[in-house]
Amino acid sequence: MASEGGYDARADFLIEAREILDRLGEQIVTLEQTPGDRALLDAVFRGFHTIKGGAGFLDLPPMVALCHAFEDRIDAARSGARALDATAFDSAQRAVDLLQEMLEALAHGEPLEDIDPALLRQIRGEEAPAAPAPALNIEIPDNLEELDFDALLDALHGVGGVPGAPTKPATQVPAVTPAPANPTPSTPPPPAPANPTPSTPPPPAPAKPKPAPAAAPSKPSPAAGEAEQTVRVDVRRLDALVNLVGELVLVRNRLKTLRPGARDEQLDRVVTALDTVTARLQGAVMSARMQPVSRVFTRFPKLARDVARQLKKQVELVVEGAETELDRNLVEALADPLVHLVRNAIDHGIEMPEVRRAAGKPETGRVRLSAQQEGDHVAIEVSDDGAGIDPDNIRRSAVRKGLIDAEAASRLTSEECLSLLFLPGFSTRTEVSDISGRGVGMDVVQSKIRELSGQVQIFSEIGEGTRFVIRVPLTLAILPTLLVEIGQEVYALPLVRVLEVITHDASQLLWMDGQQVLDLRERPMPVLSLRDWLGLPQGAGETTRGVILQAGEQRFCLLVDRVLGREEVVIKALPRSLRGLPGYAGASLIGDGRMAMILDVDALFGSAQRGSSGTQRGR
Repeated sequence: MASEGGYDARADFLIEAREILDRLGEQIVTLEQTPGDRALLDAVFRGFHTIKGGAGFLDLPPMVALCHAFEDRIDAARSGARALDATAFDSAQRAVDLLQEMLEALAHGEPLEDIDPALLRQIRGEEAPAAPAPALNIEIPDNLEELDFDALLDALHGVGGVPGAPTKPATQVPAVTPAPANPTPSTPPPPAPANPTPSTPPPPAPAKPKPAPAAAPSKPSPAAGEAEQTVRVDVRRLDALVNLVGELVLVRNRLKTLRPGARDEQLDRVVTALDTVTARLQGAVMSARMQPVSRVFTRFPKLARDVARQLKKQVELVVEGAETELDRNLVEALADPLVHLVRNAIDHGIEMPEVRRAAGKPETGRVRLSAQQEGDHVAIEVSDDGAGIDPDNIRRSAVRKGLIDAEAASRLTSEECLSLLFLPGFSTRTEVSDISGRGVGMDVVQSKIRELSGQVQIFSEIGEGTRFVIRVPLTLAILPTLLVEIGQEVYALPLVRVLEVITHDASQLLWMDGQQVLDLRERPMPVLSLRDWLGLPQGAGETTRGVILQAGEQRFCLLVDRVLGREEVVIKALPRSLRGLPGYAGASLIGDGRMAMILDVDALFGSAQRGSSGTQRGR
């Protein structure tokens, strides 16, 4: 439904409802662990209520019915009529899944299917068919003065019940004897112990009713004027601003290149001022595109709960650094790789409870999802305290599947064995399930991270657990690079991969297994000449430089003619003639007006490992 001014209520509802559902999945998991948290209970109720209101406005009866059913269940818990149990939390997560499916159907213009009434009854927690109410067993003494009227009222209306209040679900009513010293009813919820556990139902409502809080005490509702401080902007407008700022950065770089030759002092001051303003504008526009990784992290508590239940494992998910900010495009692109890594951590990493118990570990495994900024990039880590990865098992599996020959496998270090996990078709599972074992996934994870100009590393210790560390730049629009030259052509290397620059001396090179290596501070590493990789003849009498680059857990030395220095470049799409060729990640214009090809460090490392040379890559 769009108005004449272009306002699309349905599009806004889809955006808001998806954000609410992401939070609901996490809140329901937290509430399952602390069912006595009234503020969290109210927050879950408000989430379903908000979606129901928007669905009602857009005339979506199935969605309204589903939200209303769970509102009834929450109301029963808030009033003390029926505590939330494991079945209720399973129903809540099922409701979230159904609502997400409805939103996807709505986004694609598909009609919503009616909800099965039996499912709605299950979500409400109704017993079907309802058991008949048992007969009251009330013993009236001959002497009415001995009658305990409080116990009689408890038998008729439940403990703490009020005559005339709505009838509670039928439960077993205890026998009432005259003036018992400590009546022990077994029906409505008993009084809460001093330290209630998650399985203890909430205490009955006090005799003097208190109004429910409007919001959690620890999270006060925002002020009325706070909503006016934000505005929803179409992301295409932000993208257009980023592109314009990128062009401005290129002009700034060009002026800075020309400035050393200019003798006009006033022009020099203007260029300096333009440099400062451009940097501030660039930072402001980039910050407008930045979003916290919590937009992705909020979906993982529910994911971890669902996968752990399916595998009959006990898993605790710990989330840290959710406030860390990234470019919105990166946040969205990281969702699928992180989903795969979290599922793998639970499926492959965390052991079954009895295995953990036998190993002297807590039955509940821990998966940790964290993010933190490190300079001009962000590190995201998925770790577990499970069984770890056996490098020898990886080695044997790779040989058995024909992904590597036995002789080459025998020479691999433990770290290099772990890198085999990223080979297409690799899997250590002997049985295929709907979670893993199909030989797809880890290679896709690595490919996706490479597309984001990032890298993924594996650290593992047998019996202690495994860590996957992803590092990506803060933004994909403007990339800090190191510019190098081959002849008169310029190439850019992502600065996050550059470790150091050294002076190259050909006499320092060694040959091992038919491959050139450099022994740098007693650490041998492969050497790749960029001239050889490009298929160009060697320059005569020129001093070359070596750039030490990081590729996963490995390092290698790239030989170039000259190193020009650091420069921020605006990433552009590759020319048609180079699209699909390995080794290139993009292109850009640099300050002197020349085009620089942005190189793919991982692809270069693959060439260095194979010892390939003289292969024309295209220019």
